[in-house]
Amino acid sequence: MPIGILFKDKYGYIREKMESGEAMVVTDLDGTLFQADRRISRRNYQTLIELKARGIVRVIATGRNLFSARKVLSPDFPIDYLIFSSGAGIMAWPEQQLLFSASMSEAEVGAVFSSLHRRRLDFMVHFPIPQNHHFLYFPSGKPNPDFEARCSLYSDFATAGRDGEPPAGQACQFVVIEPYYQSLSRHAELREELSELTVLRTTSPLDGRSCWIEIFPESVSKSQASLAIARTLAIHKQAVMAIGNDYNDLDLLRWAHRSFVVGNAPPELLERFEAIRSTDESDFSEAVVLWQREMHF
Repeated sequence: MPIGILFKDKYGYIREKMESGEAMVVTDLDGTLFQADRRISRRNYQTLIELKARGIVRVIATGRNLFSARKVLSPDFPIDYLIFSSGAGIMAWPEQQLLFSASMSEAEVGAVFSSLHRRRLDFMVHFPIPQNHHFLYFPSGKPNPDFEARCSLYSDFATAGRDGEPPAGQACQFVVIEPYYQSLSRHAELREELSELTVLRTTSPLDGRSCWIEIFPESVSKSQASLAIARTLAIHKQAVMAIGNDYNDLDLLRWAHRSFVVGNAPPELLERFEAIRSTDESDFSEAVVLWQREMHF
């Protein structure tokens, strides 16, 4: 049971658990902890169990929403916290307790909608947590296979929006999908125009080529969510390791004291962080071993 509220920010609360660790490992999910086929290697699974035995807090930080994460993570999956939707939500995993959620205001939703619609971009608007697997979609009318594939894949949760009409109420996030054949991304100009919000880019998990631009409330990020957990458990930043594989992990990798990327990460990340290349799709475990040696655990 929680023993009290120790951390509070502009959006909500993080509650302390009875036990806390002296160090923390934060890992991305797809393409990092999980293999290319979206399964975890036996070695990576065992490493998570061993971390628990050493008193090290285990955190997954994923762009997946909670509904999607639950499709691949069982309630007894060996982690302590799940950061989902790139930091818009935090869950204490063993208890399945939602600790934190963030939403964009109706005014912010309207401003983002106007910016995207004016540029004739293909985008989705996701409902607030915990229903953020539901979304409205707004096509530009131009061919975009990845956008169409996402609408089809999640057809049970996708509803066509009214052209030119922003949705009422709050939203968890926007997802803009730029087709793989588009040479120039709008990410930089959107980040500048929407500077009071968080604007991230990532590689499409569907076709592996298209660019997704995700727009969240201010201060929402994997790093801020990880910081909140670390503060709550009194874990110093110097005792935090992180590993990721794509652009949406960049803020987390910059924040953590020791950071790694998997061997097939984009060149920009490979140039800035130490790359780990295992022979059994267990880059996560290799990184943990190296970090523990450096920390003398």
